[in-house]
Amino acid sequence: HRSSAERPGEAASRKKIVKKKTNKFKRHQSDEFVKVKESWRKPRGIDSRQRRRFKGLTLLVNVGYGSDKKTRHMLPGGFYKFTVSTVKELDVLLMQNRRYAAEIAHNVSARKRKEIVERAAQLNIKVLNGGAKLKSEENE
Repeated sequence: HRSSAERPGEAASRKKIVKKKTNKFKRHQSDEFVKVKESWRKPRGIDSRQRRRFKGLTLLVNVGYGSDKKTRHMLPGGFYKFTVSTVKELDVLLMQNRRYAAEIAHNVSARKRKEIVERAAQLNIKVLNGGAKLKSEENE
C-alpha cells in the first residue's frame, strides 16, 4: 500500500466506473418543434405514445439507469469534487486528499485562487481548476 506522500495527486484504489446510458434523455418532440427544448420532461398526456412505451419511441427515464452508489458523482480520475471558496476550507480535505479533489468556486478572485493553489500544494491536495484566472507572469 502506497502512502499519499509517494504519489501526489493520485486517487485511492477504486471500482471501475460503469455508465448504463451515456447519451442524454431528450424530451419527446424536441426534434420537431423549436419551442420544445431538449431538457427532459416526463410525458403526461392521456394518449401519449411515449408515456405508453410504444415500440420505436425514445426511452423513458427510470431508476434502473442510475449509477452504482460507489461510483456515483466520481470523476474519471477516481476523485470526487469538493468546492472550495477559502484557504481555510482546504483543511477539511487534509485527511481525504486521495478521495476528494478541490475545485475552486467560480466567484473566487485571482489573488485568492493563487493562495488556495499554493496551500493545496503544501497539503498534497489535487486542484481541478488550479490554472483558471491566472495571468502569465512574464514581466518580472
